[in-house]
Amino acid sequence: MAVKRINLFGHNIKKMLVNFSKFEGTGNDFIIIDAREFPIGLLTKGQVAGLCDRHRGIGADGLMLLYDHPDYDFRMVYFNSDGGEAEMCGNGARCITLYADQLGIGGDAKRFVGRDGSHTAIVSRRSGPEAMVEIGIVDVCSYEFGEGAFFLNTGVPHYVEFVENIISTDVFNRGREIRYSEKYLPSGGTNVNFVQIEGPGKIIVRTYERGVEDETLACGTGAVASAIATHIYAQSGVTQYEARVEGGILHIQFTPGQDNCFRNITLKGPARRVFDGQVRISEIIDEI
Repeated sequence: MAVKRINLFGHNIKKMLVNFSKFEGTGNDFIIIDAREFPIGLLTKGQVAGLCDRHRGIGADGLMLLYDHPDYDFRMVYFNSDGGEAEMCGNGARCITLYADQLGIGGDAKRFVGRDGSHTAIVSRRSGPEAMVEIGIVDVCSYEFGEGAFFLNTGVPHYVEFVENIISTDVFNRGREIRYSEKYLPSGGTNVNFVQIEGPGKIIVRTYERGVEDETLACGTGAVASAIATHIYAQSGVTQYEARVEGGILHIQFTPGQDNCFRNITLKGPARRVFDGQVRISEIIDEI
């Protein structure tokens, strides 16, 4: 499945056919491009949005570029489907790790860096285009609690609210209201998670994602935030969680410290290569 690297010297990237791959992790789907020989400014914000458009582009929750890095196996650059660059995406990180693995980058254990810092990742149970991928998440050493909800950062900001019946929860309208509220909007808004506790170490999570501006089938960093919030709120003796999301099952574990820091945080779940293709950047409708 290796993608041929192209010598771009002297070529106009906008007119070239660019290889891409489509991946999904528990239904969270992404366009990934091997950009190791591409210029840093490969895509405009509008072109990213155009590529992610499900009607006039390829369609995805986000887009990632994979770059070389002198100190890590690779560097991940992540864009939400609205074209804005984000600090981190948990399911995206799992997918780009599998993509790097299929390109022959690194071993079973890999180290990569994103805007939120460095991460470790482990690929296991490979089966054709699929594998299980576990990634490390940044330490969480602060959180806010008020009005029945938590706010914490697991690479990107997350609001977590507990509900009695998650099926009847209006994720889109309630999530949009919170995401654009006066409290969070000045700092760029927040992702919004609704959580129903099923039992010890078992939760159901639905997420309104900032940058996608809709509910997605899964949100990795949101599942992590929800698990940590559940531990603080109702299950202080539990440190391993199964989070049921619309697109499948994610597994989270962490080590709580006496200093209120959560360390050794991992997110594990399936990732899959869906298909490969080529796109001419100049033919993509610029959404901005």
